[in-house]
Amino acid sequence: MPVATVTPVLAVTSTPTAGREYSPAATTSENGGGKRKQKEKELDELKKEVNLDDHKLSLDELGRKYQVDLSRGLTNARAAEILVQDGPNALTPPPTTPEWVKFCRQLFGGFSILLWIGAILCFLAYGIQAAMEDEPANDNLYLGVVLAAVVIVTGCFSYYQEAKSSKIMDSFKNMVPQQALVIREGEKIQINAENVVVGDLVEVKGGDRVPADMRIISSHGCKVDNSSLTGESEPQTRSPEFTHENPLETRNICFFSTNCVEGGVAPSAIPPGTARGIVISTGDRTVMGRIASLASGLEVGRTPIAMEIEHFIRLITGVAVFLGLSFFILSLILGYTWLEAVIFLIGIIVANVPEGLLATVTVCLTLTAKRMARKNCLVKNLEAVETLGSTSTICSDKTGTLTQNRMTVAHMWFDNQIHEADTTEDQSGATFDKRSPTWAALARIAGLCNRAVFKPGQENVSISKRDTAGDASESALLKCIQLSCGSVKRMRDRNPKVTEIPFNSTNKYQLSIHEREEDPQGYLLVMKGAPERILDRCSRILLQGQEQPLDQEMREAFQNAYLELGGLGERVLGFCHLYLPPDKFPRGFRFDADEVNFPTSDLCFVGLMSMIDPPRAAVPDAVGKCRSAGIKVIMVTGDHPITAKAIAKGVGIISEGNETVEDIAARLNIPVSQVNPREAKACVVHGSDLKDMSSEQLDEILRNHTEIVFARTSPQQKLIIVEGCQRQGAPIVPVTPGDGVNDSPALKKADIGIAMGIAGSDVSKQAADMILLDDNFASIVTGVEEGRLIFDNLKKSIAYTLTSNIPEITPFLLFIIANIPLPLGTVTILCIDLGTDMVPAISLAYEAAESDIMKRQPRNPRSDKLVNERLISMAYGQIGMIQALGGFFTYFVILAENGFLPGTLLGIRLAWDDRSKNDLEDSYGQEWTYEQRKVVEFTCHTAFFASIVVVQWADLIICKTRRNSVFQQGMKCDKTPQKCPKNTPKPAQNPIQNQPKIPSKMRKIPPKSTSTPSSSRA
Repeated sequence: MPVATVTPVLAVTSTPTAGREYSPAATTSENGGGKRKQKEKELDELKKEVNLDDHKLSLDELGRKYQVDLSRGLTNARAAEILVQDGPNALTPPPTTPEWVKFCRQLFGGFSILLWIGAILCFLAYGIQAAMEDEPANDNLYLGVVLAAVVIVTGCFSYYQEAKSSKIMDSFKNMVPQQALVIREGEKIQINAENVVVGDLVEVKGGDRVPADMRIISSHGCKVDNSSLTGESEPQTRSPEFTHENPLETRNICFFSTNCVEGGVAPSAIPPGTARGIVISTGDRTVMGRIASLASGLEVGRTPIAMEIEHFIRLITGVAVFLGLSFFILSLILGYTWLEAVIFLIGIIVANVPEGLLATVTVCLTLTAKRMARKNCLVKNLEAVETLGSTSTICSDKTGTLTQNRMTVAHMWFDNQIHEADTTEDQSGATFDKRSPTWAALARIAGLCNRAVFKPGQENVSISKRDTAGDASESALLKCIQLSCGSVKRMRDRNPKVTEIPFNSTNKYQLSIHEREEDPQGYLLVMKGAPERILDRCSRILLQGQEQPLDQEMREAFQNAYLELGGLGERVLGFCHLYLPPDKFPRGFRFDADEVNFPTSDLCFVGLMSMIDPPRAAVPDAVGKCRSAGIKVIMVTGDHPITAKAIAKGVGIISEGNETVEDIAARLNIPVSQVNPREAKACVVHGSDLKDMSSEQLDEILRNHTEIVFARTSPQQKLIIVEGCQRQGAPIVPVTPGDGVNDSPALKKADIGIAMGIAGSDVSKQAADMILLDDNFASIVTGVEEGRLIFDNLKKSIAYTLTSNIPEITPFLLFIIANIPLPLGTVTILCIDLGTDMVPAISLAYEAAESDIMKRQPRNPRSDKLVNERLISMAYGQIGMIQALGGFFTYFVILAENGFLPGTLLGIRLAWDDRSKNDLEDSYGQEWTYEQRKVVEFTCHTAFFASIVVVQWADLIICKTRRNSVFQQGMKCDKTPQKCPKNTPKPAQNPIQNQPKIPSKMRKIPPKSTSTPSSSRA
């Protein structure tokens, strides 16, 4: 229960959120104000886009800029100078809160401060009584000790729970590579990564972590995994060529902490996946360093539940101080001494303190956190439980949260028909006819022209969930063929590879030649790659297993299918083959992949296969629940706009029938510039457009569009989007990040940050308040429901607990005003608050959700308070008064039965409590000693206590429901995870199949003149 305290003290008290660093109170000094302005200026600089021009420089210009020989590297002396000048290549560790500070926050923050002040007042009252009386009563001493004990026990419990759920992770240190291979004075040397300096010539190979931001000067089949930085799941090719104005998207820059992966075949003397580059930034000046600085420098406000507790404390404090001062003045008027009046003042204030409420709230939040953990939501901070229930906007990443985080074959085009593959997680969706000889040829190409393999030791794991070594797209093809045709390893063993040309950005195809299983003398050439490049190398097409001329009609059918699949946001690959003539290429022929001595044109086109990271099955239903609950779901991703839009439609973020401005322009056949943006309910915003937007323009998009997708966004832009949502009066903005460092600033700025437990980086987990253990968006919706439920149940618990305040206060008031013997003692009050009320109040945390919990709009923290006038009116003005009347009824009945009629009791207090008076007469003239009177008084205390407890039984039933009838809700508590209502629609079996452009499982593509879709990427 909160301890009464004065408002100015409470105004600076807050209960901070675990996992976040809270700024100290604003200082009024010029020095403090200057530091704050300087920090804001630094953060504004960090929010700006990365401004590099090194990727545009020629190699000669690069060498001159950094004064480095591009073949021999820096001299040791020059490197030492730069190291002294710039400092070590290391990230400044993020500030952490000392453990003792965290413990003190639990002991003295929020609700606890009220109890501490109550305890101090009790000790003060006891001290005054001890000074005034020879044998003072110990009630105030006991009460003070109990209040202090309650705070210490609950504070220790909360600290333990926080420490258990949120261990400090040294994540930034974990991400720093320990060693780096540099070239100095023409020699390769291995040094600590901290000693790498700007201008160093660094070599990385497959498996290494990039030690600093680098400009690539040479590359041999090198790819980097940028997922920890940008969230993109596909490995990105790195080469010396300048390919994009944006330094984050160009191919000739490698970023600090990203992983170098083996990307292809290099010349025999060079390991595959090798690259050399010049270091252009180190430490905090790297892109990742800027993001880390931005995340650690953000200031975050209090959680809604912390503000609710402060509001509640102010309310209770106001009532307590008002009553205390009123009766202090009244006591002086009635002739009490000022010391007695002070004792009464303290007593009334302390009587308003619901001692058990702090423990009740803590236990309720803990129970909900444990229940959410069973539903794959790990709560690092207990207050985040309720915060999630206040959610009005969810900014969610795409990869791994809305989708399965595994590239999957979604569609195939062969025999001039589009076929749908099964993209469901459990392989329970629709399939296609695999009897066509064309499919057999297509499957063989996809299995042989493929370097992906299953990792060993997974025989008991389902094929779709097995781990693979290889490119994401090739892994998708591998799983598809394994599911459809059986063992790919057996296929490869029977058709051994003799040579190959790996995929590169120039050719845009991959080729391999194999011995033919069915022909001991022949070879088979198979090729896959960008569809338009593959088609250009073909003169024939395979239809129903027969080669036909590739005429204009079939080319148009190909273009139409390519356009359709590309429009779905899928990655499309083309496949072709050629049976090499045995007379020209007999067994034993020496194929040369460098000096090509075999045909690469006049091939036979077989078909297309398209891949996508498909939506999770439960996501469409979860998004629908969010919509009915008044929650706006915004997708924020680094992926391509077409892919993002396709997934948004597949999961229901963009509803069927809702159009973007581009859709309206296409339907009306007019330029996009002529469409009024407000006519479009849906909106897809490209990061390059967001870069040039003002805050007002972003606010207009967030206000006027109900369904929004942000694509190709940078880390800084994700933060700007979160801040924009908060400006709309949407106080709660959870962010579900991908697995990258890039999400940590937005995570920390959001009112509640949610990280992914499986694919999430340590940095994102540290910045978050909640972790999804299964990386599933549907778990957030479960969390929202639990958050709303705990708010409802806390409201019920508080209403139940506060009700007994009136029957606890009114006896003391009549004790002062009417001068009657004390009807209810301090010990019995403690028995109610910390005994009989505690377990029923906690039991309300187990109440099941009422029928409308996910159908009502999110609560407005400004108006819908945890404790409002209506609740106070019911608790104090109605049920509390009934309890008080019941208690006084038993009090007067017991005294009357013992001879003290109500009229006799008025003004009898001083004589009643006088130890020396042993001849006090009752209404019938009987004399009572002090000990006899106290026995009757304690009997009254017990009766008053019993009447409160009995009426609280009825109050408990009243508080069980807010809207439902108790007959609808039932009397049993819900100790099991919440179940979905019976009318909840089942999740779509295959969300990607719900997309409007391909309504049937198999459809023939009519020839139609169209151009190759520029939106599709190979």
